[in-house]
Amino acid sequence: MLAFLNDLLWGKVLIVLLIAVGIGFTVASRFVQFRYFGRMFRILGASQAFKRDKHGHLSSFQALVLSVAGRVGGGNIAGVAVAITLGGPGAVFWMWVVGLMGMATSFLECTLAQTYKTAEGDGTYRGGPAYYISRGLGRRWNWLAGVYSVLLLLTFGFAFTALQSYSVATSFGDAFGVPVLYSGLGLALLVGLIIFGGIKRIARISEFLVPIMAGGYLLIALVVLALNVTQIPDVIALIMKSAFGLEPAVGGGIGAAIMMGLKRGLFSNEAGLGSAPNVAAVAYVPHPANQGIVQAFSVFIDTVIICSATAFVILLSGVYETGAGVDVAGIALTQAALADHVGEWGRTFVSIALLLFAFSTILYNYYLGENSLNFFSRRNQGLFNAFRVTIVLLVCWGATTDLGTAFGFADVTMGLLAVANLIALIMLFKPGLRILRDFDGQMRNGIEQPVFNAKDHPEMDLDPKSWELEPEDLERAHRALGNTPAGARE
Repeated sequence: MLAFLNDLLWGKVLIVLLIAVGIGFTVASRFVQFRYFGRMFRILGASQAFKRDKHGHLSSFQALVLSVAGRVGGGNIAGVAVAITLGGPGAVFWMWVVGLMGMATSFLECTLAQTYKTAEGDGTYRGGPAYYISRGLGRRWNWLAGVYSVLLLLTFGFAFTALQSYSVATSFGDAFGVPVLYSGLGLALLVGLIIFGGIKRIARISEFLVPIMAGGYLLIALVVLALNVTQIPDVIALIMKSAFGLEPAVGGGIGAAIMMGLKRGLFSNEAGLGSAPNVAAVAYVPHPANQGIVQAFSVFIDTVIICSATAFVILLSGVYETGAGVDVAGIALTQAALADHVGEWGRTFVSIALLLFAFSTILYNYYLGENSLNFFSRRNQGLFNAFRVTIVLLVCWGATTDLGTAFGFADVTMGLLAVANLIALIMLFKPGLRILRDFDGQMRNGIEQPVFNAKDHPEMDLDPKSWELEPEDLERAHRALGNTPAGARE
């Protein structure tokens, strides 16, 4: 039954919905992910991206690394290897396609999350699909927001937290011979010390950890590319030919290449699942579209950069031979490929990379679970502490337990999670486009840093405390309107 439901959701329903939303918003937004691609770097390079206002709200950069911590995980290492094994090199091209379209989906959902966020009063915000469903669609859709929050808690808060712990413990045991119980206890202690500090401590840890882990993995990939620079054009040609069935069939031929590329790309970057918007909403930004642009960049980092790094490491190695199949799959293929390039220490490096990726994902999953609880009961510290204790226990339990059946169920709940979010995104296309047009209009008027004034959108039922502008942002807002004299501003 679980296999049937997973095949129905991920093999049919979700692929259609995700591609429809990605392409639909790409066209409706006039290819926003490409129009503002250069601005992604300018936003992150500006002081505004690292700004924490007087209330101590998180910066745009912190929200970015939190979402990268969640997106970048086992799918970037093991998932890419599975896609190549079952779909051939052409699967990589279709991963790129779904990543580029997913950037538009992520822009839409994360912009909406920023727009409909709520202020907590303690220097943090809350937001995400449950919030933009209840505020953006109205009270009659509160049932959908509630269903989404329950699915988010079950899938990310509980199930995937235990799964990541299992992955860390087993990988560490294989690489260094450490018993899984000891790995589980050590991991639970670290996780507990961090999550009891709340979202701000999680953000500080991620701000430090994510650039190191992603940068280290990309560095070793660049070394591999440098060692095989003359073969890179041949690998690119192989990927392109295989994507359109011009190479000997692997597995199911072109159909398998498309299916595996799309599925693994969607699993990896999470665009459309509604998970990243929970994190995108926590940042202080002058305009919702700013964070939408930044979060679109996180999809690019995940799928186009890090997944490509794994793909080139595999395809440039002697381990994988086109059309002949491979003797290893999943993370073992990635380990064997890197070992072929740099020696046996490459296996250990992949295990450590997986450890760091999975650890950061546990922190991300915890926050998603906390955010879903907050939707039902705001500021209930006793409930949050009970959830934190549960997470610590789950990390211990997950490290020592085979969770195969449980995660077949979690795949189903994640599919249902995506369906609920995508239905909401389709119905919120117009508000998303309205916010984008507000941003576009200010850019056309020469405002380098557009500012969002919630008072200009009274019909959207926004939380006014979430959009109390700082003095310098308010000044830019008045300049953007172009009709307020200096005396009135004072």
